[in-house]
Amino acid sequence: MTEEHVTTLLVRDGVVLLGAGLVLVILFRRLGLGAVLGYLVAGALIGPQGLGLVGDAESKLGIAELGIVLLLFIVGLDLHPSRLLRLRRDIFGLGLAQVVLCGVALAAFLSVSTEFSTAAVLALGLPLALSSTAQVLPMLRSAGRLNTPFGEKSFSILLFQDLSIVPLITIIAALSRAPADASAPPGWLLAVYTVGAIIGLVLAGRYILNPLFRLIGGLGERELFVAAGLFTVLAAAAVMEALHLSTALGAFIAGVMLADSPYRHELEADVEPFRTLLLGLFFIAVGMMLDLNAIATRPLFVLSLAAAVVIIKTGVIFGLARLFGVATRQAFALGLLLSQGGEFAFVLFGQAQSAQLIAPEAASLFGAVVTLSMATTPFLMMLSRRFTGEPAPREDMEGPADRPEGTAILVGYGRFGQTVAQMLMAKSIDVTVIDNQPETIDRSSGFGMKVYYGDGRRLDLLRQAGADKARAIIYCVDDRLLDKEGLKSALDTFPQAAVLVRAYDRRSLIRLDGLDIAGSVREMFESAVLMGRKALEAVGVELDEINRVEREYRDRDAIRLEMQSKSGDLHTAKDMMFGPNNPMEGNERA
Repeated sequence: MTEEHVTTLLVRDGVVLLGAGLVLVILFRRLGLGAVLGYLVAGALIGPQGLGLVGDAESKLGIAELGIVLLLFIVGLDLHPSRLLRLRRDIFGLGLAQVVLCGVALAAFLSVSTEFSTAAVLALGLPLALSSTAQVLPMLRSAGRLNTPFGEKSFSILLFQDLSIVPLITIIAALSRAPADASAPPGWLLAVYTVGAIIGLVLAGRYILNPLFRLIGGLGERELFVAAGLFTVLAAAAVMEALHLSTALGAFIAGVMLADSPYRHELEADVEPFRTLLLGLFFIAVGMMLDLNAIATRPLFVLSLAAAVVIIKTGVIFGLARLFGVATRQAFALGLLLSQGGEFAFVLFGQAQSAQLIAPEAASLFGAVVTLSMATTPFLMMLSRRFTGEPAPREDMEGPADRPEGTAILVGYGRFGQTVAQMLMAKSIDVTVIDNQPETIDRSSGFGMKVYYGDGRRLDLLRQAGADKARAIIYCVDDRLLDKEGLKSALDTFPQAAVLVRAYDRRSLIRLDGLDIAGSVREMFESAVLMGRKALEAVGVELDEINRVEREYRDRDAIRLEMQSKSGDLHTAKDMMFGPNNPMEGNERA
């Protein structure tokens, strides 16, 4: 690759791709149509068959597919292996039934409505059964529905679709009319590779990755975490690619193996920006590959076929979901959500073309069908919300606001934070604990306490930890490490959460003045007052008088602190301090 070519790719193409994506996504977001449709239209507009501003869509698609890999890695981070085991019925039951029945139904429709051979309709119908992981999962995550029963059903189907890539490639290879590729492994060997790769990734996660992240955490360099996170994803994908397997599946397994790691939130926060950018580029590249000539030549065929794909998949998935116990409204919404064609269809159409089962024109035509079906998803989801909206809440049922306990995020698990966390957990309140000291994390695990690694001052990491839904964010770190502007940003970003701050001393409290925090506590104040009470008791002062001293001291201290906060001077109201020549009233020396 020449220097001129690199400059063209990074400067000219980069400016056009990002600029078009930015403008169209903002427009489509404003229209309520979602970012994906904006990216697709941007790609079609600037692509070789649009304005021709950017070419070579295939190479850009290859780079952008890393976005899908990163997406599956992040999804894996959210799935504990025990939860994945719990979903096995939906993955291998509902997922298998969806791929088989949708594939057979679409192949049967193509057999009746077109003149393709039996082998060709199978090579076209089975890929059309797959849905768009890159489109559906971000929608579920942004809506907060990925961990709901509805989201788990959707995810289970999508995961099995990804697992089915290897069998589908094997089927197409078995139907091939082209001379056999001696370098391509047979189907049974791919199955062995799959099992071996999964076992290898599991062992690597346990014995290599966790110790590596522990070492990096001890160094305290965030850049190393970013590099290690991306290395983990790319290495897992590269292993699967070398074995002719799904790269996205490899990244997903790597994520699952780290789902129980204390470094999960840090990894997710570091990888997320790359995932977002590359997924956007992926959909732009898909839009660039849209064959506008094919649509212009046979518009009725392409549009009717895209509509047929959506209708058939919606109907089949709806029926299957009802058989698996999903309520009618949710089953219909599930069918609409997964009704589009998927990104892996482009790969499988290419395989079918190489196997001489379909002509290049057919691959291009059906690629346009998949792209158009993906473009319908935002509209279908708007439709589903009108007909499958949630039932009106009953007045006699308690809502989330009525719960006496909520979730809390606690930053810093030293001696101060441990006490706060234990008091919250005494009431069965869900607490997510974050600390940036690997030694603390390892030591806490010995007591059965789950502490996540990360810098709790970062808004992106707090968001990954669930701060947008938390009832309280409690900073138990030395507040001299906290920036006032950072705290203000946390208050503005997570307005629903009560923010509590551990203060080091009076100067810290003065520095926090003006922030709308729910409360702050000087770390040594209460223990010092308690020691003062014990000292008075030890020298023979009566209990009533001890209580009076404490009340007077607290009142004076509060007044002094308020005056010092206004003036910014610690010497303000120093005459209110008790001293050798300034005892409490009634206790003057003779």
